[in-house]
Amino acid sequence: MRKTLIIGGLLLLIAGGAVALVGQYNTLQAKDESVKAAWSQVLNVYKRRADLVPNLVSTVKGYALHESSTLTQVVEARAKASSMNVDIKDARSLQNFQATQGELQSALARLMVVVERYPDLKASQQFGDLQAQLEGTENRITVERQRYIEAVEAFNVFIRQFPSNLIAARFGYQEKPNFTVENEQQISDAPVVEFGR
Repeated sequence: MRKTLIIGGLLLLIAGGAVALVGQYNTLQAKDESVKAAWSQVLNVYKRRADLVPNLVSTVKGYALHESSTLTQVVEARAKASSMNVDIKDARSLQNFQATQGELQSALARLMVVVERYPDLKASQQFGDLQAQLEGTENRITVERQRYIEAVEAFNVFIRQFPSNLIAARFGYQEKPNFTVENEQQISDAPVVEFGR
C-alpha cells in the first residue's frame, strides 16, 4: 500500500511538472506570436505612409515644379523604405530598417518645409487631405511601435525568467531586438538653454 502511494505520488508529481512545462511552452508560443503580430502592424502603418507618398509628391509637383530635387529625394527614400526586408530576430537588420524609415521621414519633413513657400498648395483641399492622412499615419506609427516594444519586452522578460528560460533555451528562442532611439547620444545630453541678457 505504501509503495503504491509513493509511486502514485511520483506519477502525480511528474504529471504536474509535465503540465507546467507544457503551459510554459504554450505561453512562450503565444508571446512569440504576439511579437510577430505587433511587428506586422508596424509594417502595416509604415506601408500606409509609403502608399501616401506618390499622391503627396504628385500634388506638390503640380504646384512646385522647380522643387524637383526635394521630390526626387522623397521618391527615392520611399523606394528604399518600401523595398527593405527586415529580420526582427536580427538587431542590425532592425536598425537598418529604422534608419531607412528615418530617411523617408526626413525627406517628408523637407518636403513640408518646401510646401510652406506655396500658399496655394497649402490651401489645396487635396493637399490638406493628404497632409491630414500623413499626420494620422505618423501617429499610428508611434502607437504601433509602442505596442511592438511592449510585446518584445513581454517576450524577452518571459524567456529570461525561470523556468521558462530553460524551455526557451531548449527550443532555441533568443531575446528579440527592439527599436532604439536614433539619436541616443544627442538626447542623453541635457539641452543648454540661454536667455538673452
